[in-house]
Amino acid sequence: MQLEPSYFTILSAILFCTGLLGIFLNRRSIIIILMSIEILLLSVNINLVAFSNFHGNLQGQIFTMFVLTVAAAEAAIGLAIIVIFFRNRGSIEVEDAEQLKG
Repeated sequence: MQLEPSYFTILSAILFCTGLLGIFLNRRSIIIILMSIEILLLSVNINLVAFSNFHGNLQGQIFTMFVLTVAAAEAAIGLAIIVIFFRNRGSIEVEDAEQLKG
């Protein structure tokens, strides 16, 4: 039994909305904002793999590997920035990060 792409699209839309809500509703923790961005990227990857499989080509799956690579690099750099910021300021709240502007 093969699932239709609409099921994966619905799952992806739910994950995407969850990621957006995580970004806009939680303005306090930088770590939760980074996790929400990862959820957004993973929901896009679900769509890419589902439609690539539905159309019978590998281009979407190959592109997904590139997106995962960029997401892993983004998470590593973001986590390094958060660690350094915590060492300097003592907290990782978004309000403290706004003091770094200009």
